[in-house]
Amino acid sequence: MSDSDNTATKNTELGDIVAVASAAGSFGTLVAAVTAAGLVETLQGGGPFTVFAPTDEAFAALPDGLVDALLKEENRDTLVKVLTYHVLGAEVSAADVATGDVATVEGSTVAVHVGDTVRLNDSATVTATDVKASNGVIHVIDAVLVPADVDVAALLS
Repeated sequence: MSDSDNTATKNTELGDIVAVASAAGSFGTLVAAVTAAGLVETLQGGGPFTVFAPTDEAFAALPDGLVDALLKEENRDTLVKVLTYHVLGAEVSAADVATGDVATVEGSTVAVHVGDTVRLNDSATVTATDVKASNGVIHVIDAVLVPADVDVAALLS
C-alpha cells in the first residue's frame, strides 16, 4: 500500500467534520449552530472541506444576545451565511495556507494573513491546525467571522 493509500485508509477511520468537532468538546456552540442551520448533512458529505472552527469561547465573545438571535428560525438564512463563511470547498492544510483572499462556500472571501500567526480578516487567529476528519480538515480559530454584509445591529434589535 502506498503512503497515499495509508492516508486514505486512516481518514476513513476518522469521523466526518461534524463528528470530529462534536468529539473535541470545545465546539458545542458551533455544532448546535450547524444543527440549527440544517448543515449537518452537508458537513457530513464527501467534501473535501476546510472549516475554520470557532471555539465555544469565540462564540461567547460575540455581543450579548447575538448567538441566541442567530439561532432563531427567522434568522436561519443569516446563520447559514455566517457558518458557510467559515468553510472552504477544498481541503487546505496548514502547510498550504498563504496570504491572500480565499473564497468561502458562502460566496465571499476571507482575507488570510500569514505572519508570526495566521490571521483571518484581521479579527481571528488560527490557534490549532490540521485537525483531520474523513472529509476534510479543521483549523481552530479564536473568533467568529461575520461576513461584511451581515447587519449585527439589526439582529440584536
